[in-house]
Amino acid sequence: MDLEDNLLMMPGPVPVPPRVLRAMSKPMVNHRGAQFSEIYDDCRRILADVFKTENDIFVLSGSGTASMEAAVGCIADKDDRIISIENGKFGERFKDLASRYGSVVPLEFEWGSPVDLDMLEAQLQEGAKAVTMVHNETSAGILNPAKQVGKLAKKYGALFIMDGVTSLGGDNVFVDDWGVDVAVVGSQKCIGAPPGLSMLSVSEAAFDAMEKENLPYYLDLKACKKSADKEKTQTPYTPAIPLFYALQESLHIIEEEGMDARIARHHKGAAAVRAAMDAMGIEMFPQLNEYSAYSNTVSAMKAPAGMDSEVLKKEMMKSGITIAGGQAHLKGKIFRIGSMANVSYRDILSTLQQIEVVFKKRGVVSELGPATEAAIEVLCK
Repeated sequence: MDLEDNLLMMPGPVPVPPRVLRAMSKPMVNHRGAQFSEIYDDCRRILADVFKTENDIFVLSGSGTASMEAAVGCIADKDDRIISIENGKFGERFKDLASRYGSVVPLEFEWGSPVDLDMLEAQLQEGAKAVTMVHNETSAGILNPAKQVGKLAKKYGALFIMDGVTSLGGDNVFVDDWGVDVAVVGSQKCIGAPPGLSMLSVSEAAFDAMEKENLPYYLDLKACKKSADKEKTQTPYTPAIPLFYALQESLHIIEEEGMDARIARHHKGAAAVRAAMDAMGIEMFPQLNEYSAYSNTVSAMKAPAGMDSEVLKKEMMKSGITIAGGQAHLKGKIFRIGSMANVSYRDILSTLQQIEVVFKKRGVVSELGPATEAAIEVLCK
């Protein structure tokens, strides 16, 4: 099948609009000159609205993991106590990253289960330099309580480092109001650009905490600030210029749509997926409490009884639709549908219709139509 005909309905990378792809074909410019400075400034201006922050914003030539490592690597020293919240694959990654630099206190929960804030507070009472958490855990389809975690971190004088890789640009994120000291987002998720860049906001408190002698070299956030504060805004090292072109164009699309409208679209798309699953008797995977919620950018469902979710993935691929399965111990047990960035309602309906067809062939549902109708009802509200 031609790749151009393949519909990406996974939690990133996302479909990239032709205007963004065309932007990448522009001629190279001097990355120390005025033209690049203007591009970088424009990106940071729009990102400030996406992040809802007045903190410094930087763009790194590296995926979201690079910015996660920059945040932890610049702040944590070997004896610093870092509380790492884990309830999914990417929380586990944050924990593993933090363990390379600081003394990690793992706060681990079953993947897809809610964060226990009382347990977090008990650990904070013993002291910590920082708390790390994934806001939107795509491996499990759960939205974690960033606002409450930020409040607790501030109460006990700890920094809050948040992975917003799959929430920023697609869901409500209020970096300043929530007290997030470092927030990270990846280009290939809700921002709607190709993979390869990550963006992060850094508070004054986070910079003040960068006291260690040996900061990372390539991922040195102090170096990022020094370069960004020059008369001509730049990066410390050679940036991926074509990806900056793409990022700028993607951010223009976000600005044209408006953040409120964009977030509402993501919420409605995810709600349509959940309604369709309910109509087919398919159970959502996450277990929620009063402080957690279903993700609004990727939905995670339990595989139907007697059916491996890898089979569903393969059947969907035959029709040109790529969805995601489970990771690690969840492989075969859950399936996930991304509905972020440039994914349209038509894309969501096409995906749900095809899932219904596969389930009908496999005897999971007895008739075609109810799931699609349930989704349409949500989308037409």
